[in-house]
Amino acid sequence: MDAQAVLLTGGAAAPFPSDKIDLTVLMEEMESVDVPSVFICPISLEPMRHPVTLCTGQTYDKSNILKWLSLGHNTCPTTMQELWDHSLTPNTTLTQLIHTWFLHNYFSMKKQFQDVQARAVDLLETLKKVKGQARVQALRDLRQIVTAHASTRRTIADNGGLSLIPSLLGPFTSHSVGSEAIGILVNLDMNSELKKNLMHPAKISLLVDIMNEGTIETKMNCAKLIETLLRKGNEWETEIVMSSLSLLVGLLRLVRDKKHPNGVLTGLVLLKTICSQSQESVRSSMISVGAVGQLIEVLPSLNNECLEIALYILEVLSTVAEGRMALKECPNIIPNVVKLMMRVSESSTQFALSILWAIYKLAPEECASQAVEAGLAPKLLLVIQSGCNPVLKQMSTDFLKLCSLNYSSTSLLISNCMLTKTIQ
Repeated sequence: MDAQAVLLTGGAAAPFPSDKIDLTVLMEEMESVDVPSVFICPISLEPMRHPVTLCTGQTYDKSNILKWLSLGHNTCPTTMQELWDHSLTPNTTLTQLIHTWFLHNYFSMKKQFQDVQARAVDLLETLKKVKGQARVQALRDLRQIVTAHASTRRTIADNGGLSLIPSLLGPFTSHSVGSEAIGILVNLDMNSELKKNLMHPAKISLLVDIMNEGTIETKMNCAKLIETLLRKGNEWETEIVMSSLSLLVGLLRLVRDKKHPNGVLTGLVLLKTICSQSQESVRSSMISVGAVGQLIEVLPSLNNECLEIALYILEVLSTVAEGRMALKECPNIIPNVVKLMMRVSESSTQFALSILWAIYKLAPEECASQAVEAGLAPKLLLVIQSGCNPVLKQMSTDFLKLCSLNYSSTSLLISNCMLTKTIQ
């Protein structure tokens, strides 16, 4: 039996000449496996296919050392000793060891793959028969397999899992069953039938309830699943989901949870999706549950990625009259937003400036005074002189003009603009 036959049949590896082993296939299949350092070429830092030894005793992959020598080098790459002999001696012992190691580990990996697939199918069959705690345990085992082995996701789809697992969710489903089922579903590829099944009001209600009461991992899984459904659902279905006050409250609670920073980004991403797709009524609902004040409160503690999303959400909410009023009433809102300008990205600066515009429309003199005193003028000048997008540059120019018209002390405004000798 040659190497290809062994690979195709999955039979036991038998000794055979090394020149009949196709290492390329094995290495590609096992790309993510940790390879012993002795098998690694010091030049490419990749596993050696044809190890050869120099006169210095150092071993390299043949193609790499030939390339080194073709560049005119007359030294050993590792020791930098001058070569007194340019002959390359095939290291047959190491070649056989490499081939044997890869072949053995390939079949071990293949057997593990087959065992995992079989286990996933067995668990699906078990779920059809059991209830109560046994169902919870079967779902937990399946969730762990799906999370650890992406290959099982196709197996679950091919064996009826896309209809079986959603069928376990309903108005009378316990949260323990629901949490495990959601942990599986969030890892599966969503086809139209699965999305339609999950967008049922009873299932969405269960998702929201579990998100509000579950562990941080469960909360994140629920939010990710809902976000996926909203991105791919039809308009009337998404509007029903997004109008849920319980969902909005739960997401804001997730964003404010300082003990679990990993959940902050997940919550913000779903809030951004809701803002982007919803009608004004949904945005008004977000404002009514305190979204503006709560997001402003967490801004200083957010990392750059989260900060940009939060500013985007606040900008969208500022397009609603209630949102502008809520922004104006937030303590220290203007100096805090000014500090964030030019801190993260061009987009974040534009969002921040849009928020200031919204406040300015309600209280021009107060906004101009606080913004200039917080250091807005020099930042606007830097934006104007930078190579940013024309929209942001024009917004900055217009806002600076308005500040000069509404700011009581023109001389102080000018002094605030004098950042460097160049600007002066």
